[in-house]
Amino acid sequence: MQRKAYVPGVAALLAALLVGCTSGSGDSGATDDANPGDTGTATAAPQPGKYRTLPEPCGVVSHGTLDSLLPGIEQLTDDDQRDEAYAGDATLTYDTDRKVGCRWKVQSADATDHLLVDFERVVSYDNSVSDDTQSHEVFAALQDAAHLPEPTTSDSASPTDTSSGTPSTPNTPGTGSTAGSDVSPHGSPSPTATPSGDASGSSSGSSSGSGSGSPSPSVSSTVTPADLQPRVLGDLGDEAFLDDALSSSGSTAKQRTVTVVFRTSNVIVTIEYEEQPATIAAVPDSKEMQDRARKLAAQLADKLVG
Repeated sequence: MQRKAYVPGVAALLAALLVGCTSGSGDSGATDDANPGDTGTATAAPQPGKYRTLPEPCGVVSHGTLDSLLPGIEQLTDDDQRDEAYAGDATLTYDTDRKVGCRWKVQSADATDHLLVDFERVVSYDNSVSDDTQSHEVFAALQDAAHLPEPTTSDSASPTDTSSGTPSTPNTPGTGSTAGSDVSPHGSPSPTATPSGDASGSSSGSSSGSGSGSPSPSVSSTVTPADLQPRVLGDLGDEAFLDDALSSSGSTAKQRTVTVVFRTSNVIVTIEYEEQPATIAAVPDSKEMQDRARKLAAQLADKLVG
């Protein structure tokens, strides 16, 4: 009788142990299956931008370039005044690792010229967005704010226009030009009323009736040749654009502002070049100012160090 009572108790104990082992092995298997999935969700962080530092803005423009952009410097007879003019004034900034700039203002017998050079290093604080991508978005906002017009020909066709009824030629996109040159990405330039500039290889003004004197201020202030209109530049940095604005004030001399903005990796460079003639009748030469600003932009792009 004792032997028969003992056997059922042992069997019950073994059954309970088997149930516990089966349950534990099932839980362990579920945990192991989940682990491989967790490791597969890791992604690589975006690469940082190419540039970690910015140049010294008041020293990055050579004296020769400043002489071209600010002719009044060469007219200064006092050495201290000339040195002060070359030095420029640093713009106010709270983080020189992120944004720096410099301004120059020089008055000559003919005009007052202003120059601003600004560098901004864009850094993304979003782990899913690279510095270059963030910089592209900042640049795109600047370009949108400029409201660049679609490339068009001159709005008015005067009797002296020599385009022979084919004003659509400048709308044909051309090939890119060498950095700093005066060739427009809009193809062959249309006849222009502005005087010829000093840049080599320019065809602007070649169809005008006279190659010597300045044209009528009213014509040059109302008609903008297609190759000088505000536009996207395809030969500078990763992306770039140029804006050209002439003030409409009638009580003072016309002030022209040429702005060139370009992006290289995570650095955005802005150049603002302004000129206001000393006399009301004079109008600043658009082509000449654009050539000078684009030449400076090409120089600054070469001086950026990663």
